[in-house]
Amino acid sequence: MSTATNSPNALVHPDAILDALDPEQRDVALALAGPVCVLAGAGTGKTRAITHRIAYGVRSGAYKPTSVLAVTFTARAAGEMRTRLRDLGVAGVQARTFHAAALRQLGYFWPRVVGGAPPRILEHKAPAVAEAARRVGVSVDRVAVRDLSSEVEWAKVSLVTAEDYVKAAAADDRPAPSGYDHQTVARLITAYEDVKTERGVIDFEDVLLMLADMLNSHKQVADEVRSQYRHFLVDEYQDVSPLQQFLLDQWLGGRKELCVVGDPSQTIYSFTGATPHYLLDFTRTYTDAQVVRLVRDYRSTPQVVHLANQVLRRGRVPGALELVAQRPSGPPISFTTYDDDDAEAAGIAARAGRLVASGVRPSEIAVLYRTNAQSAAFESALADAGVSYLVRGGERFFQRKEVRDAIVLLRGAARSADPDQPMPEQVRDVLTTAGWSEQPPAARGATRERWEAMQALVGLADDVAAAAPADSPATVATLVGELEERASAQHAPTVEGVTLASLHAAKGLEWDAVFLAGVSEGLMPISFAETDEAVAEERRLLYVGVTRAREHLELSFARSRNPGGRATRKRTRFLDGLWPDDPADRRGRGRGARGQARQQLTGEHDVALFDALREWRLSVARETDKPAFTVLGDATLAAIAELKPTSVAQLARVNGVGPAKIDRYGQTILAIVSDSID
Repeated sequence: MSTATNSPNALVHPDAILDALDPEQRDVALALAGPVCVLAGAGTGKTRAITHRIAYGVRSGAYKPTSVLAVTFTARAAGEMRTRLRDLGVAGVQARTFHAAALRQLGYFWPRVVGGAPPRILEHKAPAVAEAARRVGVSVDRVAVRDLSSEVEWAKVSLVTAEDYVKAAAADDRPAPSGYDHQTVARLITAYEDVKTERGVIDFEDVLLMLADMLNSHKQVADEVRSQYRHFLVDEYQDVSPLQQFLLDQWLGGRKELCVVGDPSQTIYSFTGATPHYLLDFTRTYTDAQVVRLVRDYRSTPQVVHLANQVLRRGRVPGALELVAQRPSGPPISFTTYDDDDAEAAGIAARAGRLVASGVRPSEIAVLYRTNAQSAAFESALADAGVSYLVRGGERFFQRKEVRDAIVLLRGAARSADPDQPMPEQVRDVLTTAGWSEQPPAARGATRERWEAMQALVGLADDVAAAAPADSPATVATLVGELEERASAQHAPTVEGVTLASLHAAKGLEWDAVFLAGVSEGLMPISFAETDEAVAEERRLLYVGVTRAREHLELSFARSRNPGGRATRKRTRFLDGLWPDDPADRRGRGRGARGQARQQLTGEHDVALFDALREWRLSVARETDKPAFTVLGDATLAAIAELKPTSVAQLARVNGVGPAKIDRYGQTILAIVSDSID
């Protein structure tokens, strides 16, 4: 049981729930009746908005907790949603992934509709795909099996049968995987389904398909589910596949009590069958839908937000939201060109080490890259620099042997715990027998990784103890309950190490410092992104990477793969006009309204002047009844506060201040600047 259940927040008043939100988030929380579409930019507090919406609905009496089904795409996101709801004093809401919710319902109804226990779920497609390939006479290796497995999955989530595959792949301009023709893939899909049937197993896509079919064809089952769940919320709606939408339609049964949350600019999983179509067309599907836009970015500094906006603006991304930074100005973004990959890895490791030395926690630093194959160089460089790290996408925390063994020891200790000894001390005593020590081992590699895992458990014990109310202190049993709940949701505690992750794996995460490595043509966009749609998705992927950073952001690439090699690589086209000393910047964006070169910024601005400019902007916004960012963006105000222009000519050199803005606000801005100088 989580300690949050006993939180002093357990009886939060409905008005207090609203008081914690900004105006747009408050609009989300008050939109209790569907259909509702929340367009939420990166870092704008969407999870806060939607959990407060559910909590407000429950605490105000509009919802019964057990009538709400909130679905998202990762166990981590679902676990975070449940934790936040508990902290708001709301229990009983079902917050799950699509697959977890579907599996739960399928398991419940299967004995009644089909009889017996549900079929065993195939954990991995690869063995069945390899057997299917053998049956159709196709020679495959490990890479081909992986690619064919992905294609089988794409077909299923796209609701494409073997009979329709050739036509659908052609219509989608989808190349056949691993060099096989579409007809061969279609035959393999049929053989794959035969293999599963003979083995009496189903895959994860079948769980959704079978439940949707059950709801569609058995009225009694559909009525029971629909009477249970009356309010639906779908997070990350830009990533919904046709199969997931089909299941959602069965859950709804024609009702409109639906709230969807998403950002078209963060659509990066099209290759898996995800599509932003349902989000972009939501107001066409539901003409009476209420739309709320969240654009206040609380995560990142104005420097990071400005770059993110520019990346999208230059690609003319459909439905892109213009973020408005809410944080104070931070350090300038770093752009670095290295001679080769080894130099880039070593340079990033050194910079990461300096950040750690300055007080940034290793777990608040990430190195992000386009392909998993890039991680090896960074692992080696960080190890050589003595900086701990973990590779995201490796073995799951709760599946590690040392973690499982530690939980067994803690479970035993919970039965004989000393009630007079503080729980964190007891946990340290127990874990000492499992190899934990106060100081980290000097050795690197597996020894250090085991210690990091134990240290994460110690840190969680401290957090659980601190969250417990004074009149009901946490016990070892409390910690074990928290660990068991986290294990079921794969919500691992924080391990202290620099995160190495692909850009796709970084979605939904954030760090104080982010290194975006390998931003060169061929990697960003990836070489096999040949269509306009594929290149557009690569741009969105870069945007996702940029918006993971809260404060420190460094982008880099290497001109050569190997030391001494030919310097043939070029910086990604997505940063044309944004990379310092870029010829494209000087040719285009680099010229001001009167032909002057744009000023280079350091990110260090006059805070008092910046605040004065924001106060002026707010008054203009109120007078004109327009959003503040339409007057001038935070990045532009920060630039003015740094450059302190004293003439119209100097003001015209500030990026974001065009002739129309100068005519409307120029003299007022110059007067505010003059007052700050005096």
